[in-house]
Amino acid sequence: MASEGKEIRQHKPLPAPNSDFYDVTSTLSADEQEILRGVREFLESKVAPIIGKYWLEDAFPFELLPGFKELNIGGLAIKGYGGRGKSLALMGFIQMELARIDPSIATFFGVHAGLAMGSIYLGGSEEQKQKWLPPMISLEKVGCFGLTEPLVGSGTSAGMTTTAKREGDTWILNGEKKWIGNAPWCDISIIWARDVDDNQVKGFIVENKTTPGFSVEKITDKMALKVVQNGHITLKDCRVPEANRLQRDVSFRDTARVLRVTRYAVAWMSTGCQMGAYEHALKYAQQRLQFGKPIASFQMVQDLLAKMISNITACQCLVTRMAQLYEEGKLTDPHASVAKAFCTSKCRETVAWAREICGGNGISVEYGVGRFFADAEAFYTYEGTYQMQNLIIGKAITGLSAFV
Repeated sequence: MASEGKEIRQHKPLPAPNSDFYDVTSTLSADEQEILRGVREFLESKVAPIIGKYWLEDAFPFELLPGFKELNIGGLAIKGYGGRGKSLALMGFIQMELARIDPSIATFFGVHAGLAMGSIYLGGSEEQKQKWLPPMISLEKVGCFGLTEPLVGSGTSAGMTTTAKREGDTWILNGEKKWIGNAPWCDISIIWARDVDDNQVKGFIVENKTTPGFSVEKITDKMALKVVQNGHITLKDCRVPEANRLQRDVSFRDTARVLRVTRYAVAWMSTGCQMGAYEHALKYAQQRLQFGKPIASFQMVQDLLAKMISNITACQCLVTRMAQLYEEGKLTDPHASVAKAFCTSKCRETVAWAREICGGNGISVEYGVGRFFADAEAFYTYEGTYQMQNLIIGKAITGLSAFV
């Protein structure tokens, strides 16, 4: 009887990888869960089978854009202008889902819908929102966000070198921007520049393909987020009409409003990155045989898997609560910084364990984990480094600034 029981246990189907251990998805409404399921089906059927190839080729899968248009998630959380007015929580879950399949795709979407559209939605005049948001929501026009510079990253607020000089109804922009996602091929760029007259940072909508003096060089030597096309933008006497200056942005504090929401988004995306790595690693461990049995049955492998799902669950609970704070109008910069710093650091840890479980195969694109392992490094740094987030948190909890 004992041997029969053992034989039955050996043939019992193993559980499918599921990275939503606490069922946080159930916090969404039934309607929102249905939207999320549609996104997941598209990602698993259309994106997952081809994304490794594009990652290797350092190329963007433009063939997927029609499918993204049909999903109608471009303006999911935007009220009016063709947006659907859904909760920012749903937007977070979708960004997490995108990153679960591919962090680069999540970044492309986050740059466009979060940074570029968010800048116009939060800082644009009513006329600018009416003009630009509808075609961006429908993905007829795609945007990027030009803040980081070749010599200035964390110190952008005080050290921005890109300048804007007003001449009548025109602004003259000069400078450079680097690591700008979507820049090599998108339609418009949100460029942040320092007004030489009042020394304040202002935002400008630059039409990439029709603005003289605007040029972009694709960055080709990346080890992470290879599907996202990053650009080095050069602005040489670019003439931008006053009508394209974001009318409600008058200082870097206005820029920071956008960054708060995007740090929110990066926390969700880095959680999704962990989920993708974990699911690939668990499936691998269930199938990979050593010493005559699946490595998932080994104590040390199960220890790693347990720590991974614990990291993921902690991050999911944190970002879900962060979404609630946002809906309640209580989300602050330090709140967003806690989530961005914690989730990206745990992401680094989780993807490293996933790569460890896969052994030598962990560095191969074929087995999936390698992409997440590399891409996690970008999440850890962009939209404000781990250390900068901790200084924002530190100032909030001590009442003292450690910034220099």
